Amino acid sequence: MSLEVGFTYDLREDHLRLGASEEDVAELDTPDSIDAIDEALTALGCRVARIGHVRNLVAALAAGRRWDLVFNFAEGIRGFGREAQVPALLEAYDVPYTFSDALTSALTLHKAMCKHVLRGLGLPTPDFALVAAPEEASQVSLPFPLFVKPVAEGSSKGVHHHSRVTTDADLREACADLIARFRQPVLVETFLPGREVTVGIVGTGLRAEALGGLETAFAQPDLSYASSAKAAFESWLDYRLADEPLASEAARLALAAWRGLGCRDGGRVDLRCDAEGRLHVLEINPLPGLRPSFSDLCVLCDLKGVPYLELIGRILSSALERVAAPRDPMRGDGC
Repeated sequence: MSLEVGFTYDLREDHLRLGASEEDVAELDTPDSIDAIDEALTALGCRVARIGHVRNLVAALAAGRRWDLVFNFAEGIRGFGREAQVPALLEAYDVPYTFSDALTSALTLHKAMCKHVLRGLGLPTPDFALVAAPEEASQVSLPFPLFVKPVAEGSSKGVHHHSRVTTDADLREACADLIARFRQPVLVETFLPGREVTVGIVGTGLRAEALGGLETAFAQPDLSYASSAKAAFESWLDYRLADEPLASEAARLALAAWRGLGCRDGGRVDLRCDAEGRLHVLEINPLPGLRPSFSDLCVLCDLKGVPYLELIGRILSSALERVAAPRDPMRGDGC
């Protein structure tokens, strides 16, 4: 393989220099993640050209730079369309890239809109309400306990031990805090107390394959995955492969969501069980973390015996297969 692969990404330090806050960059990447992907692509025979964030991409495209493929790992930093910015720009210049297109990237980031589509697909997802202003919290009619989080953040930003609320007062306080901090509406969901599993997926459409289910076991049953937990997971989180029949049902639902939403190449689908043990789709991550032995997809691959180089290779192969296939103008599969 002798491809020139452009590499888009968002480093925390780059955006801090541009004036972003520590909370703004909490889910962005560190140099070790970018180095690992670069090294894997190089080992696969690619000539890697590091681009960085979307402003660098704009400058490069305007200067006439082109690549055989872009490995798009850029999440953006502001707005509901931030994960769609690089895909949309590359589509405008007819440059093929890895992972999902602009439509899917924007849809899956906005958790409430995504849940509407999941409902339309007939897939189970927790009942929910959207709170755009603190005073709207009093209009939520869902039964307690409830779970609150920003509607369009990743890496569990805004999720902490107080995200599970049991009273009207707690709900109002949590909504007001999140709206003020993240300047976006709050998703309020029925709290699911059961087992939690994330399904890793590689491939696109009917060729998409579930790699397996990674179950997150909590030291306390009413906890949920939070960004603070990830940093100190050894103390109260236990990762293990999901057993049967949970694993098969999680894979079935995850693939249905993945295909129904038009996700491509690689990512994760997060699910959790209700009190009766029924799985519900929580959210879809079509641009997964790829930090070796840390990000959920990588931890899952470690437990399944899938080397990191193979994971990156399968993502790359899926994208190249799409690019080589005849284009469907209704789906944009060739980009």
